[in-house]
Amino acid sequence: MAGNREFANRRLHSLLGVIPIGLFLTQHLVVNHFATKGAEAFNNAAHFMESLPFRVFLEIFIIYLPLLYHAVYGIYIAFTAKNNVGRYGYFRNWMFMLQRLTGIITLIFVTWHVWETRVQAALGADVNFQMMENILSNPFMLWFYVISVVSAIFHFANGLWSFAVSWGLTITPRSQLISTYVTLGVFVALSVVGIRALFAFV
Repeated sequence: MAGNREFANRRLHSLLGVIPIGLFLTQHLVVNHFATKGAEAFNNAAHFMESLPFRVFLEIFIIYLPLLYHAVYGIYIAFTAKNNVGRYGYFRNWMFMLQRLTGIITLIFVTWHVWETRVQAALGADVNFQMMENILSNPFMLWFYVISVVSAIFHFANGLWSFAVSWGLTITPRSQLISTYVTLGVFVALSVVGIRALFAFV
């Protein structure tokens, strides 16, 4: 019974990491990429997202609650997993270890980013191009964001590979190898989008 419950929890954890959290990450990166077209383009895109109907409902049930479950169960996995890269330096073992490490980095970053943006917005601040420009004018914060955004994207892309295995979509070694290349492509593509967006604020 306990084994079945853990199996179900891990599958739910994997699913939520892709839908809706991974989709939200991708959408968030695309909206931020409007900064490469200038302050007005970014502010218009951000305002459009802010003006969506039922925004608070969507944020709570599509973003925050799934993210909370994924984060809490992810911490449990990270601190109970037995990393063995020292003895078995295979590619997937390194991916296993990096998945846990980037998950912790991403959790710290998301908590801080929510405080800097959503909480400040609730206190009356405007979430706009100038806010991000002010934040990223600090070199430490810029590199903190770069490392954290790349970590979040890696966590999502590598999580896609695990999701496909967990849900029986890639069973054979060949399908898993193809999935490795596909998810690597996702990581590179989204990293370019994310990094370009960050440096557009500088």
